[in-house]
Amino acid sequence: MTSSADLGSYRNPPDLDKGRGPAIRALWFLVNALVLQNRANPSSAIRVLALKLFGARIGPGALVRPGVNVKSPWHLTMGANCWLGENVWIDSLAPITLGNNVCISQGAYLCCGNHDWTDPAFGKKVLPITVEDGVWIATHAIILPGVVLRSHSVVAAGAVVTKDTEPYTVYAGNPAVAVKRRDLRKR
Repeated sequence: MTSSADLGSYRNPPDLDKGRGPAIRALWFLVNALVLQNRANPSSAIRVLALKLFGARIGPGALVRPGVNVKSPWHLTMGANCWLGENVWIDSLAPITLGNNVCISQGAYLCCGNHDWTDPAFGKKVLPITVEDGVWIATHAIILPGVVLRSHSVVAAGAVVTKDTEPYTVYAGNPAVAVKRRDLRKR
């Protein structure tokens, strides 16, 4: 049966946890633009401090490069020694948890929200993202809602991850598929 879309009937899900009231969300919008996204701010420490002041839980050794965009820092947890490259977008409508020693390269997009394309009102689906220890998300990769990137997996440049990964495995393509094993050399 064919029906038609009715975007005029769209409503946010009643259980969507925005995490903070409108005033704090508006203040974060300004701080995000002036501190995180602003390339005139050379200091990772100031960006990390801003995230922490708005509720992000960040371990020691974090590096946050200029141009990063975080929708809701109160939904962000970063372990020790995490790196966020230039222009990374953390679309944290739901919790995003990054383990220790996670590298997210330039222009990568972690997206917790999507729409149900079978619903005429295009209803929203919001799911958390978990990135376990030692994962590398390469430049311009996209991680979709509900995905778990298992320990030390690698997401290649431009890949679109729609399903959980296996540990120590490299994924590439759209949709991303396993292409080889990740073997780390001894130091």
